[in-house]
Amino acid sequence: MTTIRLDDELENMLETYAALENVSKSAIIKEALSEYFRNNLQTASAFELGKDLFGQTASGKADKSLHYKKLIRKKLREKHTH
Repeated sequence: MTTIRLDDELENMLETYAALENVSKSAIIKEALSEYFRNNLQTASAFELGKDLFGQTASGKADKSLHYKKLIRKKLREKHTH
């Protein structure tokens, strides 16, 4: 059992809504908490949590890990053609 304290305005809104819908205040609070947890306790993978951070480098080129061999060859050619 859990007890909560509500300010007068919220308490009045809860009582009014419960009366209009002919449902208990506890049922409304349970449903509200269930909805809150459904929306806020999503289980995301590590990739989903950090996807905005992955693939970015200081250069701003997100594909460096895919084309690193080409980049190395290019750098070597530039270095040895002078």
